[in-house]
Formats: sequence, C-alpha cells, structure tokens
Amino acid sequence: MAKKKNEETEETVVETAAPEATEEVAVEAQAEETAPVAEETAVEAAPAEEAAVEAAPIAEEKPKKEKKAAAPKAKKAAAPAETDGPKTAVHKRAEKVGIVSSDKMTKTVVVRVDRLVKHPIYRKYVKKRKKFMAHDELGANIGDKVKIVETRPLSARKRWRVVEIIQKAQS
Repeated sequence: MAKKKNEETEETVVETAAPEATEEVAVEAQAEETAPVAEETAVEAAPAEEAAVEAAPIAEEKPKKEKKAAAPKAKKAAAPAETDGPKTAVHKRAEKVGIVSSDKMTKTVVVRVDRLVKHPIYRKYVKKRKKFMAHDELGANIGDKVKIVETRPLSARKRWRVVEIIQKAQS
C-alpha cells in the first residue's frame, strides 16, 4: 500500500512538470481506476518480481555459460565424424624429408635433413644439416630420399619413423 501512495505522488509531479505527459498519465490513471484489484495483486507481486529480477540475471548467465561449454563439446564430437579419410590427428606431427646416410643398424636408419636458414646479420642463406635416427620397417638404403615423422621415443636416441621412401637411390 505504501508503494501505491508513492506512485500516486510521482504521477502528480509528472502532471505538473510536463503538459504533454499529462495525456499519458491520464490514460494510466484511467487504466488504474478500472483495474484496482489487479493493481493490488501487482503490488503484492512486486516483491516477488524483484526477487525474480535479481535471480533472473544469474539464471540468464548460467545458460550462456552452459551454451558456450556445450558448443565446443559438439565441435569435438563432430570433428571425428568428418574425418573418415586417412588418419588425421588434432596435433599434426612434425614431418621432415631427408636422405638416408646410414643403414648399418637393424630396423634403424640415420637420416640427414638439410635446410636453408637465413643468417640474421649477413642475410645470406646458410645450409644447416641435422641427423635423425629413424625406425625403418620399409627397408630404406643409403642414398634414398625418405619422409620421416615424429613419434614416441623408441629408444634412447630414436624418436622418428620412416613413413615412405620418396625416391630410391641410383645404383
């Protein structure tokens, strides 16, 4: 009831302040007079609405977070279904192409990988070489050009695997 009196005083202030607003206030006043019972229930429901309004932002935020959390799960679930072709992992393994420099070990070859790096000061390209020990099930020989892929540690120094022989050595 106290809120109702406050609302009436606010309406009177609005009426005296702006003549254009008086028409709107008059329409509101007529609506209030025709539905006094509805207004009383509205006043009683006001505290419940305030509690609902306070709870509503929290309720609105939670579904947003759930939607965001649910969306990546759906993407992850959809990703394996799309890749029906050859094996493709989320984290692509490093691949290098090099020439076999030694095949003296059983099921292991040493692959020399050459790459060109621009010198930071002289701006000239310098050839860098690195040797990798790779597991070889395909039977590569010295001089073969092979593609190697990074894999789990197979021994103390062997962390690569020969995937394919690109070009056989000229005999």
